[in-house]
Amino acid sequence: MGDDLVILSISLTDAGAERAALLPHRHIRGDLAATVRAHWDEVDGFVLFCATGIAVRVIAPLLGAKDTDPAVVCVDEAGRFAVALCGGHGGGANDLARSVAELLGAEAVVTTATDTTGVVALDDIPRCTARGDIAGVARAMLDGEAPAVVRELDWPVPLDGSPNGTAGTVLVTDRAVEPRSGTVVLCPHDLVVGVGASTGAPAGAAAELLAAALADAGLHPDAIGLVATIDRRADDPVVTSLGHPIRAFDADALAGVEVPNPSDVVRSEVGTASVAEAAALLAAGPDATLVVEKRKGAEATVAIARRARPEGSLAVVGLGPGHARHRTPQATAAIRDADTVIGYDVYVDQCTALLSPAQEVVRSPIGAEADRCAEALKRAAAGQRVALVCSGDPGVFAMATLVLELAPAHGSPPVTIVPGVTAGLAASALLGAPLGHDHALISLSDLMTPWEAIEQRLEAAAAADLVTVLYNPRSRRRTRQLEIAREIFAGHRPASTPVAVVTDATRPGERTWVGPLSEFDPTTVDMFSLVVVGSSATRIIGGRMVTPRGYEP
Repeated sequence: MGDDLVILSISLTDAGAERAALLPHRHIRGDLAATVRAHWDEVDGFVLFCATGIAVRVIAPLLGAKDTDPAVVCVDEAGRFAVALCGGHGGGANDLARSVAELLGAEAVVTTATDTTGVVALDDIPRCTARGDIAGVARAMLDGEAPAVVRELDWPVPLDGSPNGTAGTVLVTDRAVEPRSGTVVLCPHDLVVGVGASTGAPAGAAAELLAAALADAGLHPDAIGLVATIDRRADDPVVTSLGHPIRAFDADALAGVEVPNPSDVVRSEVGTASVAEAAALLAAGPDATLVVEKRKGAEATVAIARRARPEGSLAVVGLGPGHARHRTPQATAAIRDADTVIGYDVYVDQCTALLSPAQEVVRSPIGAEADRCAEALKRAAAGQRVALVCSGDPGVFAMATLVLELAPAHGSPPVTIVPGVTAGLAASALLGAPLGHDHALISLSDLMTPWEAIEQRLEAAAAADLVTVLYNPRSRRRTRQLEIAREIFAGHRPASTPVAVVTDATRPGERTWVGPLSEFDPTTVDMFSLVVVGSSATRIIGGRMVTPRGYEP
């Protein structure tokens, strides 16, 4: 479920309340039945800390339709299971159950047949809307049959078809066709609506034109994926009331688009001869076609373009140091929204609870970083939404720099860097506040940086009296580097300087050691550890490692 959805957790007991406190949702302790009834129409989902029998009796009178009911997830008293009770796909209960299970260390219980068997759910294919005999075709697919996939559009959908169509038919089209029995119409979000409007135009001015344009062209409203306009109209109710994502362009960008119906009047008013047609074509991307030319009303104009392919993008996602509680909502959303998830095996394993059968997962071994980034960029340039997953933060000793270096050679698809909690911050939080003042992060790995350069940086950090976090401190092959680093700091810091080793921060087996520099033993450190060397101001206060900022107590 998206991070903008409203989720309410409700508990009845102390144990339930303690677990609810671990979730990033509003929590109410008390009368479960009355609370659910009071909020049923106000929230997107519930996490109920109670038995499923209690939950069923409470929600049964409130259930309406699966497309409108909120998601309901139950967590048992022992916190062992998170059960998706209703609203599996449409309401997002399956995703919510998996998220809750990750955060609580529980097991997600999902009984939706497509999820448990790995069959692609027709109503859960990214960037498409399904209508028609979804249940009938899905049942046949679950029995091992394959549908006939008829593609009127060259739009990628993760379905393997059969010429015989024993499981019925899946028609991939943006036309407004009425599905027959045994048929599912899969409608890609391939249409871009361009909108122009006069100053002060009423909110519904473009909506009426658009409805008529779609009907005349035989196109279905579900195919709209984006609305495009000039930047001065991006927040105008004429545009926002259409209810779709908006992309805006300045007049110079629009003026560079060749359109069939330019207007000198529009050029004189806004600096471009076209808004609706030019915005639709520009937003739809290369090789787009204008399927509905400019339709002009009294106070607005609309035009519709069809994408030749989906708009690709690459999200370089920081998963955080380990536990799901430290993964940001933006990272979770980027992975769930991706067509393809790419990463080093260990990092992909870290986010398996977020993956679905409709996604392609590409695992790669350690050492294949350049190939991994190139593959992600290539797929994004070809129209896929790709999530390249990294541990910690992608901009700290990770993939973000390499992606941005390689992007120009792969068509420069849109790249988003999704930040994560880097290991240094996770370790600092476990220790107390050692990074409360100026500090440095230095990697001791000399695979890509000459050791001479690393040694110079260690000398500089030590001489500058900076708290220093040492990443990649020691491996089976690299044993001498950390010993040299200890000697360098010992030459600039007193023997009593606090040093910490944090191993497997936020992961199973997490452990820490804190002691004076004179007692620090590099042989206790491995590649899953971080070493934090304090400055001359760092102290142990109440058992916590602290570098004071200088505030008056």
